[in-house]
Amino acid sequence: MEQDKRVLLHICCAPCSIYPVKELTGSGYSVTGYWFNPNIQGYREYSRRLMTLGYYARKSGLDIFEEPYNVEEWFAAAGGGISVQRCRDCYKLRIDRTAREAASRGYGFFSTTLLYSRFQDHDAVKEAAGEASARHGVEFLYEDFREGWKEGIRISRSMGLYRQQYCGCIFSEIERYDVSEKSQNIRV
Repeated sequence: MEQDKRVLLHICCAPCSIYPVKELTGSGYSVTGYWFNPNIQGYREYSRRLMTLGYYARKSGLDIFEEPYNVEEWFAAAGGGISVQRCRDCYKLRIDRTAREAASRGYGFFSTTLLYSRFQDHDAVKEAAGEASARHGVEFLYEDFREGWKEGIRISRSMGLYRQQYCGCIFSEIERYDVSEKSQNIRV
C-alpha cells in the first residue's frame, strides 16, 4: 500500500467506526484505528467501550492501537468540563493527538469517527482537525459519514455490539439521562 493511502482513524466507539472503516477501505485506504478517549467516564464504561472495539476489530480485521486511560488529561483540557467550550475542547484534545500520532508514525492522513455521529458538531470537528493538520503537517481526510448512520446502526446491532447512549463524559451522561423537571421544561 502506498504510504500516502494510510489513514489513522480516531475511533470514538465501535458502532461509530463501522461505516467510516467500510467507506475508507472501499475507497482504497489502509485504515488503522486509534483509541484515544480520556473523555469517557467512568472507568467501567470506558473499559466496556474499549472491549467492544477490540471485539469489532478482531471480527473485521481492523488493526487498532490505544492510548492509556487518562481522565485527568481530559478534565484539564476541557476546563474541568464546566466550560461552554467543553465539547470543542474535547474535540481539540482527541483530534490533535490523532494528528500528532499520524505524523509521528508516517501516515498520509488522519480522520475521526466523530464525523459519523449526528450528535457531534461537524463544524467544530472540522475546525479542530484543520488546526491539528496545520500544526502536525499531516493531511486531514474529511468525509461526512453521517449518510451511513442507519447502516452503521443496523450492522452494529446485527453484530451484537454494545451501543452506548451518550457521548462519554459525565456531563453528556447527565444531559442524556436527566429526567428532572428542569430538563423536561427544556425538552418541550
